[in-house]
Amino acid sequence: MQTFDLEAEGLRKLNSTLHRQAETTNQTEWEIINPRGSHAIAVGLDAPIEVTIKGSTGYYCAGMNKQATINVHGSAGPGVAENMMSGAVIVDGDASQYAGATGNGGTLVIKGNASSRCGISMKGIDIVVHGNVGHMSAFMAQSGNLVVCGNAGDALGDSIYEARLFVRGSVKSLGADCIEKEMRPEHLAILADLLERGGCDAKPAEFTRYGSARKLYNFNIDNAY
Repeated sequence: MQTFDLEAEGLRKLNSTLHRQAETTNQTEWEIINPRGSHAIAVGLDAPIEVTIKGSTGYYCAGMNKQATINVHGSAGPGVAENMMSGAVIVDGDASQYAGATGNGGTLVIKGNASSRCGISMKGIDIVVHGNVGHMSAFMAQSGNLVVCGNAGDALGDSIYEARLFVRGSVKSLGADCIEKEMRPEHLAILADLLERGGCDAKPAEFTRYGSARKLYNFNIDNAY
């Protein structure tokens, strides 16, 4: 285990050190201490390493992650795992706005609550939230899966494309073109896998699926003024 004191050695040195880790590195486990809410911790990683952050982080933690597994033993500020490509990011606490925004792949697990715009413009990422999500979550979500074990705020899935949304609790309101959809056996299987990967003990049958009504895909003259 490599231990890095962020307060003593600084963010630039941390990220440059982690970026030097190749796929064949033997320094596969890293512990970051004294993060003190610093921004852009462990961004742009591209190696199969495991990074444990002992405390809460600022904005864009684990952004653009590829291959790495990043564990935040605290809460995360805005944009955690933004534009993630692969790997996994696990947040033990809460996440602020637009968690997992534009994510292309990998898995983001938030064990607390997520704020507004969770999964905005997601493009293939899987997001599992143990608690609630705020308003405008999955706005313009293109593909991937958002699992919410708690409740969802206003305008869930507004202008959604082909992402799948699974909510266990209540939904305050659905956004434009987002509707409740049938939960078929293949969706139950997908959800069971997501819940297992996310460390949730909820049952797939307890969830409702939401997705696109596909009415915004083409121009409609009735919408013109």
